[in-house]
Amino acid sequence: MRASCVAGVGMTRFEKPESRQWQYWDMAREAGAAALADAGLPYERVEQVIAGYCFQPSTAGQRAAYELGLTGVPVHNVNNNCATGASALTLARQLVAGGAAECVLALGFEKMRRGALGGGDGGDFAVSPVARHYGVMAAAHGFAASPPTAQIFGNAAREHMAAYGTTPEQLAAVAAKNHRHSVHNPYAQFRTEYSVAEVLAAKEIHAPLTKLQCSPTSDGAAAAVVVSAEYAAAHGLAGRAVEIVAQEMTTDTEESFASGRCVDVVGAGMTRRAARAVFERSGLGIDDVDVVELHDCFSVNELLTYEALGMCAQGESGKLVESGATTYGGRWVVNPSGGLISKGHPLGATGLAQTAELVWQLRGEAGARQVEGARVGLAHNIGLGGAAVVTLLRK
Repeated sequence: MRASCVAGVGMTRFEKPESRQWQYWDMAREAGAAALADAGLPYERVEQVIAGYCFQPSTAGQRAAYELGLTGVPVHNVNNNCATGASALTLARQLVAGGAAECVLALGFEKMRRGALGGGDGGDFAVSPVARHYGVMAAAHGFAASPPTAQIFGNAAREHMAAYGTTPEQLAAVAAKNHRHSVHNPYAQFRTEYSVAEVLAAKEIHAPLTKLQCSPTSDGAAAAVVVSAEYAAAHGLAGRAVEIVAQEMTTDTEESFASGRCVDVVGAGMTRRAARAVFERSGLGIDDVDVVELHDCFSVNELLTYEALGMCAQGESGKLVESGATTYGGRWVVNPSGGLISKGHPLGATGLAQTAELVWQLRGEAGARQVEGARVGLAHNIGLGGAAVVTLLRK
């Protein structure tokens, strides 16, 4: 497998659905053109396009890519729930690493409706692809009237609290940190700082999670240009290119369902296996990482991911965030972009937006949110159903 790297990134601002009159192809054009400009390459150099989205119709990837040019290149459409963006990046890297292409555009976008995501309620429950996941939750906790995704993660939080003594304040500290980080991100949907007390006082969605601990529905797009190391060197891109050191996608195993616990159903095991594979393949460890963009769809998932990545022992994640180890001045800076909770979460774009943030951080281009001396970055993108992608980047 050949070495591959990210030569250019771009994204739109993430916005509340229906706040701007644009179509998914408009946002895809904006993000894709920005990534190509960042790489210094015209669209005509792109040999294949991987387009990721969840809520648009079939061949929406072609409609989006046609805004960049009508060159006749293959366009592959990807839908992997919330892990769609990183799945698109994975396929782009595989094409390059395997020698099938030299330059591939990974493009993720989403135009969403206002309100909470569905995921198993009403008449669709029996046929939902995640019915088995929600069935585990229902057996252990019942099925309430609150939004299904908030339920399953909220119940995971309850399990973590019961098992390890994790407190509501520690969960709220995750959200307060990420809202604080987003103040300096011009691409973030929300840029307001909140205290732990304010997070706890917000409207309850599914106990113990409040509104400020839940990622919002969002419109937006992000993109990355993936090239081989040889291509980067030959075209003068090596100085700005960021190496994809290792990457792994995992899906559910029996571990997800055997325990009957929501903490396993929502993907902690998938993350753990993906992280282990990435570290083994790269020869690096979590202690070599400086900056992390991880999938904080709900505050509890950030805590579960700390443990799955090996940032702390099992059950110690609440204490980790409380200690300040995951913000500026600590051991790692986690979600300097504001994360999904504050930056926003247009499903198809999220994983690629994480990539964009890490590329800017590793180049030293992140402005007021720059992590000093950042050399190695880790991205974690997860989707129920399920898929987890862990990517290790290095400048």
